[in-house]
Amino acid sequence: MSDGAAVLGAHFYLRHATTVGKRVRLWGRPSVTNAGKLVVGERVRLVSTVATLELAVGHGGALEIGERSFINYGTSIGATQLVRIGARASIGTYCILMDNDFHRIEPELRDERPPSAPIVLEENVWLGARVIVLRGVTIGAGSVIGAGSVVSRDVPPRSLAAGVPARVIRAL
Repeated sequence: MSDGAAVLGAHFYLRHATTVGKRVRLWGRPSVTNAGKLVVGERVRLVSTVATLELAVGHGGALEIGERSFINYGTSIGATQLVRIGARASIGTYCILMDNDFHRIEPELRDERPPSAPIVLEENVWLGARVIVLRGVTIGAGSVIGAGSVVSRDVPPRSLAAGVPARVIRAL
């Protein structure tokens, strides 16, 4: 697909977004649902070729994708309150970012939805393939999360974190 077709694809598939910046490119056919606020910054690149990219914003929720960010195929992002992806972030294949667990763990309360908590990826964060970011997590600017990690706690800026649950391995 040419660059021009990727720009046209972005305008078509993101037509229900609140704001779409200049030169946004999208390859493939994503699933985009916006019942809240969807903001896509300038020069964002989205890939939905090998597997479907899913962007879902619930009622009253917000998904903000910063300028020059890259989101690869198979990634699922669900925003019921807030998911903010900072400028120049890179999100690998098959990542999951959800600001709500969608059910409680107690057997008698599993039909109840717990409260949401924002997910914030600060500027220039890199998530490796198959990373899961849980609700209430902030990943500091310049940090890298290793492939297959589950991020359940905040990660300080300029850190390399990996594992299940993700732990800081070293400063960058």
